[in-house]
Amino acid sequence: MSKELTAGSKAPAFTATAVGGKFGDGAQVSLTDFAGQTVVLYFYPKDDTPGCTTQACALRDAWPEFDGKAVIFGVSPDPVKMHAKFIAKHTLPFPLLVDDEKKIVGAYGVWVEKSMYGKKYMGTERSTFVIGGDGKLKAVLRKVKPVEHVALLKAAL
Repeated sequence: MSKELTAGSKAPAFTATAVGGKFGDGAQVSLTDFAGQTVVLYFYPKDDTPGCTTQACALRDAWPEFDGKAVIFGVSPDPVKMHAKFIAKHTLPFPLLVDDEKKIVGAYGVWVEKSMYGKKYMGTERSTFVIGGDGKLKAVLRKVKPVEHVALLKAAL
């Protein structure tokens, strides 16, 4: 893993399939497609789990406050079908990026060792990155709690 990303760092490039929002059933997108725009990547562990659902639904409920301020993508290692199900079940207005090869979580340093009930495993750290139109990170929010995400993101934008 490269050095930890901080505000002011160049955002790692990515290309992935976006599902939902204006991308419907799926379309390839790259960070360069959004040059000049603010982009938010919010990383979460798994579709339709309690914390991830809380976080996604809070963002959905606050969507009018974010729409037009930034291009927002949720990112997890889940495949297209799971993302589509999660979006439909919770009426999410924003797209989710498929990172089933874990390239984006790796590039952003959020594929980390975790521990539950004494068992260690690899998983996605719940973190958010705000990327300015110049391609540099404006804000890095690490180890975000689902119920605090919306307030932290509002402050960062």
